[in-house]
Amino acid sequence: MTPPFLSIIIPAHNEESRLPRTLGQIFAFLEKQNYASEIIVVENASSDRTLELARDFAAQHSNLLVLHEDRAGKGNAVRRGVMEAHGEYSFICDADLSMPIEEVQKFLPPVLSGFDVIIASREAPGAVRYNEPAYRHWGGRAINLAIRLLILPGLRDTQCGFKCFRAETAQKLFSQQTLSGWSFDIEILYLARRNRIHIREVPIQWYFGADSKVNAVRDALRMLGDIFRIHLTALRGGYDPKP
Repeated sequence: MTPPFLSIIIPAHNEESRLPRTLGQIFAFLEKQNYASEIIVVENASSDRTLELARDFAAQHSNLLVLHEDRAGKGNAVRRGVMEAHGEYSFICDADLSMPIEEVQKFLPPVLSGFDVIIASREAPGAVRYNEPAYRHWGGRAINLAIRLLILPGLRDTQCGFKCFRAETAQKLFSQQTLSGWSFDIEILYLARRNRIHIREVPIQWYFGADSKVNAVRDALRMLGDIFRIHLTALRGGYDPKP
């Protein structure tokens, strides 16, 4: 069987209220495209009906794979989905679909070619944010400043949840991943830089949702600790090629 062109990977923890709408929009979009695709929903450690609802969708769509991951943490869910994807491109997509799914075309040939890691940016020239409170915007910019100073200089938006990888690059980077939580993005992008893989930022339209699960203070503190762990792992040779 010919592998699909695109794999869309959706980590889903307690997403019963948002996942059905998101899947409906994604399937409606993909049905209009001229390439083969698959959707992988990775439900992890949910206490609601996320897994049941995802499986209901899978019963109606042969190109939807639903995985259950016992371990909590967005990083665990994304890694599981990436490692089981079959597409030429793996696209990580947040369950809230705060970026309209039509924007995915900006990450793929023929619109964009020759890049192995492409990340959505709410700060690159041409990006538009909708309905975001000022405190969230400036809190996010403060977090990004810390990221640029401490580990990833030059990247304006590492934490947007929409990222695209060429398949072989995704397999290489995610096989080296050690972080299981919210900061996994930082580690993956650090590994890309370490492997001299160019990262392209693509401006997107992004819509703030009042039901966002991000806690600026808590997540910022965790992120700072994780940045320290990344540097420590590198110093100890944890990212070095295995003999």
